Amino acid sequence: MPLSPILRHQATYPFVLLNRRVQERREQGLEVIDFGMGDPREPTDPRIIEALREGVRDRMGYPAAVGLPELREAVAQWCVRRFDVAVDPDRHVIPTLGSKEAIFSFAQVVLDNDAGRDTVVVTEPGYPVPERGALFAGANVLALPLTEQYQWLPDLEGVSAFTWRQAALVWVNYPNNPTGAIAPLSFYARLAELAREHGFVLASDEAYSELWTDQAPPSALQLADWTNVVVFNTLSKRSSMTGFRSGFVAGDPVLIDGLRKFRPNVGTAPQEFVQRASIVAWSDEEHVERARATYRRKRETVSAALEGAGLRVAGGDATMYVWVAVPDGETSEGFALRLLELGVVVAPGSFLGPSGEGYVRFALVPTEEECARASELLAQGV
Repeated sequence: MPLSPILRHQATYPFVLLNRRVQERREQGLEVIDFGMGDPREPTDPRIIEALREGVRDRMGYPAAVGLPELREAVAQWCVRRFDVAVDPDRHVIPTLGSKEAIFSFAQVVLDNDAGRDTVVVTEPGYPVPERGALFAGANVLALPLTEQYQWLPDLEGVSAFTWRQAALVWVNYPNNPTGAIAPLSFYARLAELAREHGFVLASDEAYSELWTDQAPPSALQLADWTNVVVFNTLSKRSSMTGFRSGFVAGDPVLIDGLRKFRPNVGTAPQEFVQRASIVAWSDEEHVERARATYRRKRETVSAALEGAGLRVAGGDATMYVWVAVPDGETSEGFALRLLELGVVVAPGSFLGPSGEGYVRFALVPTEEECARASELLAQGV
């Protein structure tokens, strides 16, 4: 059967391999505490569930790609409250089916091979979807490494002007998966300056913007000039709504208009009842504050156990992730397999990119009780 060469040559999504190993252990009746996948297990707020139920009717047509006006308004008002920026719900915002599909397809909106804009720049280690979406769109991909030396920020000044001129799109993700690092507003300002100078699009994946410990992270939406800048955000992590699939893109009205034309072709607007629930979610901060407090307690428990076991937390303290350096002489995957023998599942940093070698990622999704139990296991066996 004929298949796309990109699909034929695509490696198995690394977490599929991890899940197989976890399943094998469970089938043997052995203990498993799973810090591998970043899928929140905190309960969705009951008010959001109720809005979802109330949004279901006997007859529901196709949702419009532009989304409900009330949802765009709720997103715009959240941006005002959170970032103190004026957002026009009609010109600057479009809802999405979560952020994954929007991130995957965005290269198709901005790539221009005929004009020599054939490159998408991503960072690694990181979320693989921007790269995979770029490859399916026919782009060349340039991966910029994230390292401790640069506080998990890409070295923008190390990229040549020639490369920037070939770039159609540059992806960044802060707070960062997997490192937990936060980018200062000055970083966004410099990258936006390069975007305007060289004509590429700055796309900021801010899925973890609401999961922080001490200080709220900045957003690219706080830049004075949104030319060539768009921000992707989602309710998946903020409101523990991964299964709802609801997010938004906001920023440069020219790019939002392009999305408004593109997205009806792929039919990826959230269902209206999900949009109704999303309005409630974006309009409330109480449930988000509770989630932050829960993640903070989990982080303290796990970090203390890691320190007690002689392991070093190498990343920042935002997101739901703890980024940990592996012991000297061990590989990321080897150390992850050793922890699996204890019953603790983590993601090898090498699964997330070459620069992730030497680290593992703990996703703080188990319950607080499970985090405490994992701490006992780490104390016994590392």
